[in-house]
Amino acid sequence: MTATSQAPDHDPEEPTSEVPTVPTGPSGEGTALEPTEEEQAPTATPEAHAPEATKPAPRSEDMPSGPLQLTIEDVSDSSVTVSWEPPERLGSQGLQGYMLELRKEGASEWVPVNARPMMVTQQTVRNLAPGDKFFLRVAAMSPVVAAPRDAGPAHPHPGDHRQFQVPSSNDPLKVQEPISLKAPKIRVPRHLRQTYTRQVGEMVNLQIPFQGNPKPQVSWTHNGHALDSKRVSVRTGDQDSILFIRSAQRSDSGCYELTVRLETLEARAAINILVIEKPNPPSSIRLVDVWGCNVALEWMPPQDTGNTELLGYTVQKADKKTQQWFTVLERYHPTTCTVSDLIVGNSYSFRVFSENLCGLSDLSAVTKELAHIQKTRISSYNLKFTPFSPVNQILLPSLKGLLRDFSEAPSFNQPLADQTTTSGYSTQLSSSVRASPKPKIIWMKNNMNIQGDPKHCTFSEQGGYTLEIRKPSPFDSGVYTCKAVNMLGEVSVDCRLEVKGEGWRRVSP
Repeated sequence: MTATSQAPDHDPEEPTSEVPTVPTGPSGEGTALEPTEEEQAPTATPEAHAPEATKPAPRSEDMPSGPLQLTIEDVSDSSVTVSWEPPERLGSQGLQGYMLELRKEGASEWVPVNARPMMVTQQTVRNLAPGDKFFLRVAAMSPVVAAPRDAGPAHPHPGDHRQFQVPSSNDPLKVQEPISLKAPKIRVPRHLRQTYTRQVGEMVNLQIPFQGNPKPQVSWTHNGHALDSKRVSVRTGDQDSILFIRSAQRSDSGCYELTVRLETLEARAAINILVIEKPNPPSSIRLVDVWGCNVALEWMPPQDTGNTELLGYTVQKADKKTQQWFTVLERYHPTTCTVSDLIVGNSYSFRVFSENLCGLSDLSAVTKELAHIQKTRISSYNLKFTPFSPVNQILLPSLKGLLRDFSEAPSFNQPLADQTTTSGYSTQLSSSVRASPKPKIIWMKNNMNIQGDPKHCTFSEQGGYTLEIRKPSPFDSGVYTCKAVNMLGEVSVDCRLEVKGEGWRRVSP
């Protein structure tokens, strides 16, 4: 606040006995102005004063200096409280009190707030209307014999001439609208309520709306620690906060927590970000066995899956003559497989790719040895004869060394695994069986056969067997069994499936 000596022009020869009031507010009602203290200084007895020309000019030592440090203490929806410091010099006539004056923005007239000088240094202007803008100034009052015309108060009392210097506000004050406290709330977009997945090098731009009145304080953390300002930038407005990463790296994965705080109230929301890339190829691959037109393969999982789960493996074959690769299996989950229907007389190479959400691995694991599919030495014989014919008694003993028994009881290369899924999202149970002849597969739930149930669909390919449960509900939870049966025996494996309800996956903002 700066001091000013400006006062509105007024003829000291026109006395008035009325106490001026503050102009009416927008509602049309008069605004009553009240001080914060009731203490008032006695007023001087009005006297008829002679014409100004016959009165001597007041001496400077008779007049007080201006009040100091006019300060706004509080502004509410209907009042303004101001305070000030006493003047450095009281003058020879002493201090009678202070007069607070108000002028609305755009008006030229200063209106006294208190009708009489008051010996207080803090005052409250009440009954104001929201949106009002005005200036305030305060004057130190002292009785004197005479005062210059431009030094009188805006509305002097008869015979009461006073000299004052006025500090006033440079900018108009505005009466604030009523503030209703509104608890903070975060509205997480639906696509961010589950893990938000991006590939390495992609941009991350998350806009999270929030509510709160007045404007709350907003902060972010990454795995419980402050954000790395070199990698992550945050921009917060009145109604939302934006988290931005220009080029995501795997180290940016984790839990980002947004906190919106307003006084003692706060709201929190956690957003999980997963940054992934293509996986490494399988560690190694080898030929386990070659028989007839079949080859058994086995490989090791990759050392790095790309920061996410694998969708499976892609197995390809190429014969030595053409060197062209053909896909045998796609998104195959076990790490062992049997490739059948190979051409007799050819030699084959095999390779395996890993696959995740980013796609196939850039490299593959390739077999070091070739698989040679040998011609059968007894292929020219037509053995259409009865077991007990005389020809059989002669030929069978000599052919025992040439024939190989490929019969095999069922065995699981890849057993079923326990799973937890969400209601409404289809899920699959997969296993791999090795057997000769080809086994019959029976799927059961809680020891009850579920073959033919339209909610369950079965698939089989190259020794892999899959049961798909379409849009499961918590009722579909239980123990599932896969049984493989052929003429040499049977084997079964179990797993437990748990289906969570809809309320389990909802993230509360």
